[in-house]
Amino acid sequence: MQPKILVTGATGKTGAALVAHLRARDWPVRALVHRLDTRSERLQRQGAEVVVADMHDPDQLADALRGVQRVYYVTLFKPYMVQAAVAFAVAARSARLEAVVQLSQWLSHRAHPSILTRETWLVDHLFSTIPGVAHVIVNPGMFADNFLRVIDFASLLGIYPIFTGTSRSAPVATEDIARVAAALLMNPEPHAGKRYRPTGPALLSGRDMALAVAQAVGHSVRPMELPFWMFNKAARMGAAPVHEVFNYREYLRDHRNGAFSLDGGVNDVVAQLTGQPAEDFATTARRYAAMPFAVPTAVNRLRACARFALLPMVPGHNLRRYQREMRFPQPPQPSLSSDDARWLEEHSRSAQTWHRNQIYAAAEG
Repeated sequence: MQPKILVTGATGKTGAALVAHLRARDWPVRALVHRLDTRSERLQRQGAEVVVADMHDPDQLADALRGVQRVYYVTLFKPYMVQAAVAFAVAARSARLEAVVQLSQWLSHRAHPSILTRETWLVDHLFSTIPGVAHVIVNPGMFADNFLRVIDFASLLGIYPIFTGTSRSAPVATEDIARVAAALLMNPEPHAGKRYRPTGPALLSGRDMALAVAQAVGHSVRPMELPFWMFNKAARMGAAPVHEVFNYREYLRDHRNGAFSLDGGVNDVVAQLTGQPAEDFATTARRYAAMPFAVPTAVNRLRACARFALLPMVPGHNLRRYQREMRFPQPPQPSLSSDDARWLEEHSRSAQTWHRNQIYAAAEG
């Protein structure tokens, strides 16, 4: 019998794609969700066993882990995510798991200005201490999804907002991250203790992405560079939680500082682990352009015009007040990942090791 795999965040971006990928190969999957809704019903129709659990409750997590051998763990993008990770680690210690594949992030850094990134670094190290478990980290850079949430502006108004200046990254498709996670979960032992950074196939600036989006929507698109305060307004208008925006502010700073183009910013992790090349950004953009919210109907066009006209007048999240109210602990000397010597050394060495292994593999082949 194939080992049963628990997927946390099963209704999220990578989680839902991973469940579909595993079930298509007839692997037994238990999908952990926060509540039952149409998304969880879709997972059930795919043949997944659906369980509801609070990620902060060790007893509920212990129940969810019963009879499971491998886990895909998505670190929460919420306050108190460390508490959830500790609850999982406590439950995992007695569950006799074989492997945990953890979705981390490329910027993971002990002294980052982003509280979420500092907490992610702690979780990376916490899970590595669970005895007897093959722990594998997947730390992608920027999701292609992050750059396509505004594709309706491009499709309907001919405008593509850019919030990253002239800096570049290699956006990776959610489906490719899921395929990498699936490959690791199906054969985790050779990858124990390793980190993998799946990327897209090309390093792109915001203007490069605008060209790809223009091809996807079938007409010319004007790239428009916007400051963070406009991003904040757009995020709040789109109902993005304040905690997400609070942390994205620092990610955009690191993006502009070159963190996502380190060592060329591109690798063959997706192809090497899955046997298929990473999806290019233009292909991902075409898929998003076909989604209902971006289809050029009269109603969608009217809605997009209203959103764009109201944007300057809508207040953004009050991030200073949020920080003051939450009283997040602060590192004595915060630094962006791209400004930290240890982070640069570790991540450059990781990239160099990957490329060296590829050369050895090619020579042996």
